[in-house]
Amino acid sequence: MKKVTLNADIGESFGAWTMGADELIMPHIDCANIACGFHASDPLTMKNTVRLAKEYGVKIGAHPAYPDLVGFGRRHMACKPEEVTAMVQYQVGALQGICTGERAKVEYVKPHGALYNDMLNDGPLFDAVCQAIAALQGNDELPLMMMATPENHAWKERAAQFGVTLWFEGFADRAYDDNGKLRSRKHDDAVHSDKDAMLEQAQAFTEGKPITSVNGTSLSIQIDSLCVHGDNPRAIDTVKQLRQIVKGSDE
Repeated sequence: MKKVTLNADIGESFGAWTMGADELIMPHIDCANIACGFHASDPLTMKNTVRLAKEYGVKIGAHPAYPDLVGFGRRHMACKPEEVTAMVQYQVGALQGICTGERAKVEYVKPHGALYNDMLNDGPLFDAVCQAIAALQGNDELPLMMMATPENHAWKERAAQFGVTLWFEGFADRAYDDNGKLRSRKHDDAVHSDKDAMLEQAQAFTEGKPITSVNGTSLSIQIDSLCVHGDNPRAIDTVKQLRQIVKGSDE
């Protein structure tokens, strides 16, 4: 069975405002997607989050976004591809600088929110993100984490043109449409309210088995990482259960 990692969005506090339960979730994940200042976080939060990831041996990933603090990076912005390339380089570069000071390194990039979604639906924006990563990775690989779909192979080929490796992620708590993409949050059934259904979907992902869409369609989606949301203390028990499921893929 293929090894699957557990990743989570981390370091999203900003100044005097605290968001998330970073110290509770960090011990249970493999990869930390650290906000880089455009949708959340600030330099000190970034530094402290890097230190926390180092303490638990968690891989550090940059989590760049559109410049949208008020909307938490979830609002679409009509940016040109060259603007996206520059803003991704700017944010990843900032986290790389902080990591250098902490004797750590950025090991992958996962865009956030609207930027994450837009690059899946806009080829030139996807290329723009890849160009930014290619310019920063040097001799070390800097993979791009993106949503897994039934079209993983086509995305791999596109990213390979820029020398960029892809890591594909799935979501335990989100429902999928028949096309293999996430169900829009506009629908009431976009998020699994049944904990057993969420754990069952996580189990299927980690075992490389098909999952089921909202309409009962069988979907074959291969993942490298499972995204978890642990932004409140009550969610930590669920994260621990997902940790046990993913741990089975290590054996």
